[in-house]
Amino acid sequence: MSAPEDEKAPLNLAETRERIDAIDRDIQRLIAERARWAQQVGKAKGPLKAAVDYYRPEREAQVLRMVIDRNAGGPLSNEEMVRLFREIMSACLAQQEPLKIGFLGPEGTFSQQAVLKHFGHSIKGLPLATIDEVFQEVAAGNADFGVVPIENSSEGTVHSSLDQFVTSPLKICGEIELRVHQHLLTRSANLDQIERVYSHPQSLGQCKAWLRANLPKAERIAVSSNAEAARRARNADDAAAIAGETAAHIYGLKVLAHQIEDRPDNTTRFFVIGREVFPPSGHDKTSLLMSVKDKPGALYELLTPFAAQGLSMTKIESRPARTGKWEYVFFVEVEGHIEDERMVRAVELAGKHAAQVKVLGSYPVALQ
Repeated sequence: MSAPEDEKAPLNLAETRERIDAIDRDIQRLIAERARWAQQVGKAKGPLKAAVDYYRPEREAQVLRMVIDRNAGGPLSNEEMVRLFREIMSACLAQQEPLKIGFLGPEGTFSQQAVLKHFGHSIKGLPLATIDEVFQEVAAGNADFGVVPIENSSEGTVHSSLDQFVTSPLKICGEIELRVHQHLLTRSANLDQIERVYSHPQSLGQCKAWLRANLPKAERIAVSSNAEAARRARNADDAAAIAGETAAHIYGLKVLAHQIEDRPDNTTRFFVIGREVFPPSGHDKTSLLMSVKDKPGALYELLTPFAAQGLSMTKIESRPARTGKWEYVFFVEVEGHIEDERMVRAVELAGKHAAQVKVLGSYPVALQ
């Protein structure tokens, strides 16, 4: 059914609603048909054990890119169209069994928002107390995937997540970019009553200029998550939390100040962690962990093969190796998939100069 055109005579309200009802019937019929075909995909794969066996992040990324390509004329934004299709795919997948996704809890964290953005609402969320527990539950098979924060656009890397990859066998199989709005949540009626502010260290850092200007005397208390901050703030009139609006609804707090983050483009990036590397989607990144031999020019020799193969390196960061004093490993991100011919060649050449090369994962580039 074609969209209304400006040059045509306008329909009256009753006719417009009739058209919308007819379109809704078509949409519902097509969604049901898609769900039936999704069942056929499951049957074609044979007798599998769990929902994780049906989930293909590379296929999902390809479908969503096609959604964006088809959406050139709007009027809904690409973000809205992607959100709608994610929910459809989430519901279709959950016909087999909902995916179990671990994340840094409790309820109301930005990590939970990232889970819902990437996997949709037809999943079983598993809020966990620490990032370490997210890795442990996925490694043990109690969660199908985990979602952990990896870096913020203003505060940099979340080291507690990055350091897990030094020893963890898990793989990175997705990335999520979440636009983060920080709000001041409290029971208090005005700022003058607030004597202490709870939040995750990253969020305190993202709002430090606002706090300095508006609550210079308030004590800043770092806690394990923004939702934990909201849970604490709900018990006192002289306390506040920095968190998202979802936490305000869950913990019965009011938003005393909106969007207090210092940068208007404040964004947090998350990794999806799982137990295997998935095939290429056509637009991927690869994350590597590498350590160098102790000799002059070692890092240069390690990185040169990627430049020689024409591969773009998007990130490099060093972290303590935990194997000895002043020993370091390098986390490197490169555009492309580990199965790409040029990537295979670059990793092979780098390995000749490295003490260690570990493939942490190849995954679809995050959709904006």
